[in-house]
Amino acid sequence: MTEYDAIVYDLDGTLVDLDVDWNAVAGDVRSVYADANVDPPSNDLWAMLEGAASAGLADTVEEAIAAHERDGASTSPRLAHANELENGTQAMPVGVCSLNCEAACRRALESHGLASAVDVIVGRDTVETQKPDPEPLLVAVDELGVEPADTVFIGDSARDEQTARRAGVEFEYVGDGPSGV
Repeated sequence: MTEYDAIVYDLDGTLVDLDVDWNAVAGDVRSVYADANVDPPSNDLWAMLEGAASAGLADTVEEAIAAHERDGASTSPRLAHANELENGTQAMPVGVCSLNCEAACRRALESHGLASAVDVIVGRDTVETQKPDPEPLLVAVDELGVEPADTVFIGDSARDEQTARRAGVEFEYVGDGPSGV
């Protein structure tokens, strides 16, 4: 990692494993659509989130998802890269760029004693767009005071890899390849 000036991590699946039943979250979001008498764009959670604004349900859908994420953050098991942060092996600025809400990111980092090791947190609700749009990652990089080309983004999903590519940031998978989201 010494060839980079900064490192940005995805949160869920990279530093921690949020203790969230994503099927239950999708069910709650479908209920938001049903209560509003609106057909969801699909049964996929992230497609329902993306379609919520055009249905006038953005805030309600966001809160339904965020409530699960915040709850699951406190009981999330930590993953190997969290140990690197705790041990201070990163002698460079560190950020988190996540598809999870910022409050859940903060809660997970705090519950694992990692908050002081992270300089910048950009969650799904921090900026107007979400991964794979490059804006969240570019905001994190900018707030770290480095250039995209001098940064590495570590994540677990094809969405993370696509975000990094669009932002002009190097990318590394935490494991052997992409997870589902």
